[in-house]
Amino acid sequence: MSGIAAKLQQNRARAAGIGTNAQALKFLNQDYEALKRECLECGGLFKDDTFEANSPALGFNELGPNSSKVRGVEWLRPKQLTSNPTFISGGATRTDICQGALGDCWLLAAIASLTLNQDVFGRVVPSGQSFDGDYAGIFHFQFWQYGEWVDVVIDDRLPARRGELLFVHSAEGSEFWSALLEKAYAKLNGSYEALSGGTTTEGFEDFTGGIAEVHELAKASPNLFKTIQKALSWGSLLGCSIDITDSADSEAITSQKLVKGHAYSLTGAEEVEYSGELTKLVRIRNPWGQVEWTGPWSDGSTEWRQVSDSDREKLSSKAEDGEFWMSYSDFLRLYSRVEICNLTPDALSDDSVNKWALSKFDSNWRKGSTAGGCRNFPNSFWMNPQFLIKLEEEDDDPADNEVGCSFVVGLIQKNRRKMRKAGEDMHTIGFAIYEVPQEVWTAQNNRKYSTNSTSVFISSS
Repeated sequence: MSGIAAKLQQNRARAAGIGTNAQALKFLNQDYEALKRECLECGGLFKDDTFEANSPALGFNELGPNSSKVRGVEWLRPKQLTSNPTFISGGATRTDICQGALGDCWLLAAIASLTLNQDVFGRVVPSGQSFDGDYAGIFHFQFWQYGEWVDVVIDDRLPARRGELLFVHSAEGSEFWSALLEKAYAKLNGSYEALSGGTTTEGFEDFTGGIAEVHELAKASPNLFKTIQKALSWGSLLGCSIDITDSADSEAITSQKLVKGHAYSLTGAEEVEYSGELTKLVRIRNPWGQVEWTGPWSDGSTEWRQVSDSDREKLSSKAEDGEFWMSYSDFLRLYSRVEICNLTPDALSDDSVNKWALSKFDSNWRKGSTAGGCRNFPNSFWMNPQFLIKLEEEDDDPADNEVGCSFVVGLIQKNRRKMRKAGEDMHTIGFAIYEVPQEVWTAQNNRKYSTNSTSVFISSS
């Protein structure tokens, strides 16, 4: 099929709703309902021949067939691991997720944040799945991939060693939605090892179709705490991390039990009265499910004795669940960045909240044609794909009373994680934003616009 014909077909499918969360594309053409029905009719449990329970599904290098890290691994179904497995028990919560032997804390931090918004969670984890009744060893999950939702089918054979799950697991060991979700995401990306190392924003975007922004805490905006509170109230997903200075620092634990080079979820932001003044606090969760901050405002610290009973009851926790409070000032001092994923309009069911308008553009870089390099190459930079957007509506709640129109821009590249097996990785990409002067835009188009509107070019490289 020619490129133009394929594009027209894709546009028609999108117009019909194909590729939306309600009509997700079938990954590898596997139909969950049809496959499950076949298993129930024949009385057997589903075995996925597109992601077989063997060495290639684990990895290709550190988790490759000859690696000592995969010795003794066997693939077991939940009913072989525990006598009474559940898919979700008492509702999915951020404490259901404990990291295993895989370096995918970035993904688990995103999953933990996902549980804070049940509407969004339900888009990724379809309801009606269990180990009771019509159980057939088959499950499915949905992910956003480059503008379209895909439905990924898996069997429930999970890698284990000595009767315990090798990778993500629930704290009590009998709840399996998080382990199965991790397997589906591994299948989407080619293997479990393909999930090792990444940024929380990547998981955020694949779970929501939203667009992420990153705030460096060393130069945090004076309004960042308000931005965090607003993001949490809008159901946005948030993560944070601490930079490392060298490879030896990776997942090194500080004297106050913070982990460097590790992805955390940011799950709350509140103000409490303390010593006669309002103190800003943030709540953070370690996806390990343990190893918590021991400084001020940690579980059981003396600061909690000097706040009201209602605040203490509402906020304090003494469980060793990986979640803790700390002062916002300590957060700015000790953490390096916070990542926020803003949800798209279709993910926000609450009509009382403001919603983003969403525009998506597809293009590519072709050598000698549309690949002009970064701004270090001024003679060819102009060749890169460019997009014009026009901002017309002012913010309802401008920061610092400064009138403006907020917008967030993101740039993604496709299938790079899946190509790690072939030695490929992410390309270095970026974009630059330029304001188009009002007089230039008006003159070029021979028309007048409101003086409140702004036009910008986005040039990707």
